[in-house]
Amino acid sequence: MNLEIITPDKKIFSGEVSAVTFPGTEGQFQVLNNHAALVSTLGQGAIVVEGAHKETFTVDGGVVEVLNNKVLVLAESIS
Repeated sequence: MNLEIITPDKKIFSGEVSAVTFPGTEGQFQVLNNHAALVSTLGQGAIVVEGAHKETFTVDGGVVEVLNNKVLVLAESIS
């Protein structure tokens, strides 16, 4: 599936991944290939991206949308 992580300043990540774990405001959740459509708010915590290698981004909040194997993260800020 394709993942894009965007902040108001720049695009942080774009590429194919196999799984992404998010810090949802109601608890942590994971998105895999062919996941059902979803829109959720993000709390403060780690976004763990699993693809060719594992990457972790710390987000201060935001929104994630999952639709047709495309995952778009609009993050307030990434540290």
